[in-house]
Amino acid sequence: MASMVTNPVTNANPDRTKRKKKKSMIMKDNHQSHARWKSEAQQQIYSSKLLQALSQVSLNTPSSSAPRGGRAVREAADRALAVAAKGRTRWSRAILTSRLKLKFRKQKRQRGAAVAAVTGSSRSKKPRFSVSKLKSKSLPAVQRKVKVLGRLVPGCRKQPLPIILEEATDYIAALEMQVRAMTTLAELLSGSGAASSGSALPPQSPPPSQ
Repeated sequence: MASMVTNPVTNANPDRTKRKKKKSMIMKDNHQSHARWKSEAQQQIYSSKLLQALSQVSLNTPSSSAPRGGRAVREAADRALAVAAKGRTRWSRAILTSRLKLKFRKQKRQRGAAVAAVTGSSRSKKPRFSVSKLKSKSLPAVQRKVKVLGRLVPGCRKQPLPIILEEATDYIAALEMQVRAMTTLAELLSGSGAASSGSALPPQSPPPSQ
């Protein structure tokens, strides 16, 4: 009879070891992903994707729906960074899907404005009191900082603290690599522009001897 009774402690040990192995594997993969952004190979991959994205940006004659100027360059650089991450993180997936969400919201606003123009009904907007703002004021300082950090990292606005910290670590490493790649490209472009402008100048004749 005693042999038929299962021991909960011994039965819980395999589950505990499985969880430990899974956690260690996740931490190892995250460490490898963070170190990936520091490699020269990853920087070259991102630089090539960035050049492809910038070649598709039209700064001179933008369309009505496309962003203009520096905003277009910034969005192209962020999309290239998300593509280089291959959608393995929340922030990269959020960047890749943000453009589609903005497009759908704009179409929805345009349809609502068209319906309001046809029906002639316009609702007067009343000032709204944000309950979330009132709650955020009463939160402790640590929770407020976590909330701000979740807003800064794409796709982490409503995530728990462990996920926010993990995504923020990878996102910061990716941004540092982005800065290095864009600085290198800017130096190369400025150097080639100076060389081309110098070669275009006509040779100057020596001053006449007196």
